Amino acid sequence: MSAITDINNFNAEEAANFEEIEQQFAVKTVEHLEAYQKLLENVNPRTLKLTNMDDEIFEDIMTRFPEFKDTEKLRVLDEDKMKSPEGKQRWRDFIMPYEKTLTDYNFGTLIRRDADREYAEDNCILVTRAQFVGLEIARNRLGVNDKFYQEHQKKKDDVKPAATRY
Repeated sequence: MSAITDINNFNAEEAANFEEIEQQFAVKTVEHLEAYQKLLENVNPRTLKLTNMDDEIFEDIMTRFPEFKDTEKLRVLDEDKMKSPEGKQRWRDFIMPYEKTLTDYNFGTLIRRDADREYAEDNCILVTRAQFVGLEIARNRLGVNDKFYQEHQKKKDDVKPAATRY
């Protein structure tokens, strides 16, 4: 019986890592981060709508993580705190209600640790899509991503020929 037909006996803990699957995951993750960074560079983050549930998700993350009302804690994420046993439980409690309503809610994606900086190897945290959406909705609505957007707008203005600036 092939692995595909014997799915009921599949054990993720014993499954081999398939390089092709890992590569597809990496490609999808990079495509996502590139698309989101371009959005942040070109669209005022306060106007971005990431899902059809943004209001609900924003309210939920602010209720479950009131510490993010301190925008400095939202601007620079504490990965160790997020991935501590207590942090994992808090995030699991946030993520699971979106299992049936948020597409790819548990798909791994990358978020910028420091919202003022671009994606870079030293500025990424692997999170679920639900975490990404919740954190980025909060960053956008609370103005945490404004600086990133404004800096990129200024760079675009600086490269325009002088005659078209006015």
